[in-house]
Amino acid sequence: MIDTGPLWLTLHLAAVTTVLLLILGTPLAWWLATTRSRARPFIEAITALPLVLPPTVLGFYLLILLSPNSTLGGAWVSITGEALTFSFTGLVVASIVYSLPFMVQPLQAAFERVGPGPMEAAATLRASRLDAFLTVAVPLSARGFLTACVLTFAHTIGEFGVVLMIGGNIPGETRVISIAIYEQVETLNYGEAHILSAGMLIFSFIVLALVYAFNRPRILA
Repeated sequence: MIDTGPLWLTLHLAAVTTVLLLILGTPLAWWLATTRSRARPFIEAITALPLVLPPTVLGFYLLILLSPNSTLGGAWVSITGEALTFSFTGLVVASIVYSLPFMVQPLQAAFERVGPGPMEAAATLRASRLDAFLTVAVPLSARGFLTACVLTFAHTIGEFGVVLMIGGNIPGETRVISIAIYEQVETLNYGEAHILSAGMLIFSFIVLALVYAFNRPRILA
């Protein structure tokens, strides 16, 4: 019988990461889409780093950053009594960093497509910047929000290198589905590894097909 624990833990991790990145990534994407600051290229480069860095490199530096001997990790231990490394909370932090571009880049592109015109029109109607953002920019960027959330969720589910270095393989705590597949292959249990891998493959295909279908331009008759 297949252990479904890693599956539910993975879905939980992906859901928490997506919600937190939606909260954190939306203002960052809006700033990148509207700012004229000279710092923009550097912030964009930092945001996109997880796309080009090997997961082991990113995982290594996150392991150092989150360890109890670091400032951040030590402060967390003093507050909660628990370490960030090899914990579910640590996986969430690592996932936020690793999946950041998958949330920010689609949102930034969607906000850029909105352009300044609708926001200026809302301003002439005496709408505040926040009101204009919530009632004009957000509805016009609905496709971008859906794409960003779906890609972030799917990408978090497929993590391996970063979660292995930060979380290890603790059942019920950090043993996500990608780690479970690796463990099954290591123990030559190819049957269960095939079932888990096939499920991941089908899920990934369906997610990408839905994203492309939703973002396909509508042709009016």
